[in-house]
Amino acid sequence: MKTLIIGDVQNDFIPGGSLAVPEGDAIIEVINKISGKFDLVVAIQDWHPPGHKSFASNHKGRRPFETMDLNGIPQTLWPDHCVQGTSGADFHPGLDLRPVEAIFRKGVDPETDSYSAFYDNHHLRSTGLSGYLREKGVTEVHGCGLAGDICVYYTLKDALKSGFSAVLIADAARPLDEENYKAAQSELLRNGGRILLSADLG
Repeated sequence: MKTLIIGDVQNDFIPGGSLAVPEGDAIIEVINKISGKFDLVVAIQDWHPPGHKSFASNHKGRRPFETMDLNGIPQTLWPDHCVQGTSGADFHPGLDLRPVEAIFRKGVDPETDSYSAFYDNHHLRSTGLSGYLREKGVTEVHGCGLAGDICVYYTLKDALKSGFSAVLIADAARPLDEENYKAAQSELLRNGGRILLSADLG
């Protein structure tokens, strides 16, 4: 059974948002076209409390995109984004949510960031996604969304670690940083993942 995981297609990650991914809106039409090709579709939603420690605004003298140690691991400090209950945290209105069977929220712990749809960055807090997929009989995960080099990549990386096959749909994702995205794709392939285009889905 194959599932599509749609990562963080939220207003704050779309051009004009507080943490905009270049051309982030270009993938929406692609995702809408392919979502009907899967047995199961789930969506992931960044869902931060206002005082989240990954926000530069919560560290005096720090600026967005600086790096610091946060509870023992490196943390990029971000502009405030996807704050619970705000319009920036809403899914983009152009994204067709009708095929989406379940929505999993991440980043809810104010002390720890969460890039992957499966776990927080310390791998201590599970979203429950792995168990949900296993209960549904899923064997293969296809990832798309924003940002390709961060949340989509870490989701597929954890999918492989959790025993699922993992596929990146390259034209249904956009990165925050192109060089990081190239490195992420190379690592995904080395670890047994695959990369396809939406046209390859048939």
